[in-house]
Amino acid sequence: MTDFAIRAEGLGKRYRIGPRERYRTLRDQLTRAASAPIRRFRSPNHAPAKPAEPLWALKDVSFEVKQGQVLGILGHNGAGKSTLLKILSRITEPAEGYVDVVGRVGSLLEVGTGFHPELTGRENIYLNGAILGMRREEIQRKFDDIVAFSEVEKFIDTPVKHYSSGMYLRLAFAVAAHLEPEILLIDELLAVGDASFQRRCLGKLGQVAKEGRTVIFVSHNMPAITALADSCILLKHGQVHMEGEPDQVVSAYLKASAGQAKSLDKLKERSGSGELRVTAVEVCDAASGIEVNHILTGQDVLIRIHYRAAKAVNALTLFVDVTFRDSTGGPVCTLSTRFAQVIERVLPSEGLLECRVPALPLAEDNYTIDIWTMWNNVISDYVQNIPVPPVLSSDYYGTGQMPVRRKHGSLVVEHSWSAAV
Repeated sequence: MTDFAIRAEGLGKRYRIGPRERYRTLRDQLTRAASAPIRRFRSPNHAPAKPAEPLWALKDVSFEVKQGQVLGILGHNGAGKSTLLKILSRITEPAEGYVDVVGRVGSLLEVGTGFHPELTGRENIYLNGAILGMRREEIQRKFDDIVAFSEVEKFIDTPVKHYSSGMYLRLAFAVAAHLEPEILLIDELLAVGDASFQRRCLGKLGQVAKEGRTVIFVSHNMPAITALADSCILLKHGQVHMEGEPDQVVSAYLKASAGQAKSLDKLKERSGSGELRVTAVEVCDAASGIEVNHILTGQDVLIRIHYRAAKAVNALTLFVDVTFRDSTGGPVCTLSTRFAQVIERVLPSEGLLECRVPALPLAEDNYTIDIWTMWNNVISDYVQNIPVPPVLSSDYYGTGQMPVRRKHGSLVVEHSWSAAV
């Protein structure tokens, strides 16, 4: 009896990029052969079309997942995360290497994967159970729990082609989690649901893990990775860049992100109406106004947020939140126009907002920020995991004793002690 659920050795997946050669009939081939001398005479120096180039989405990926283990997979867009899950799900075959999968696999890779649009929610539950090899009695035993979790009871006998993407996701996750596959593969889909549903999904994943089932999930939700995963893999350019404890891998991932450009103008990973977009972020020393490459605990900081809007902005109808997250991805604090003084004037359609933070009370760590904007009661932009310069320790308290985030938390707070008489 093997003690692993998944073992991958030297996995590689190759695609071809460039112009795709169109399909030619026999008549096309004969005509092309007959006209070749004429083409060469007319264009003697004509260079042949550049052949399609290979692109390795995955290259030499090897890892092993024990039975009952929870593995988190991190990586930027294009790192190969979704391609890896598709290979593990047997949706696509590797170009090289092999993977051994021991156990029944349930996967949730795209909204509605495995659902037939013409069938009702009820029929799709039984269909998915049958695909997983479950008996009808087993599916019936889980049916009520699936419907209750998904909260689509009112529409359970409606064809799923009429479902919203949110309803699709609820039912798809409920089916994948409740039909008890030995191995559960989940791509970054929880971001589609609302906050309440995401919390319930994470809770269910934790329950599934405690039941001894193997879970592999891709996520940009750092708290979920650190809370649920036993181990973690960081993919970079299709290769395993790092493997180890979740805290260490998440920290390395966020630290690497901190070196990226802070321009957000062309960033596609965002949501909102787009009527007002954050185009860049700068973190500066408040005294000099000069952008910094690191911050000291207790330093006066100026955060500059550049924006572009469709028209002039009445600041009274604009709300901006800046949420700091530590190296585990957990929220530390939020700076908001809703909490502090409101800007009471009309702003130009393109400009910048400044948030001044005296004596930044953060312990040494690599932080990221999320920026959320609402304009005229509509969410206009929401960007997550924006890298900011790392925070370095300083003698904040003037005692020579410096707090360590892992031991003392992310915040440093002014305080004093005295003996009561």
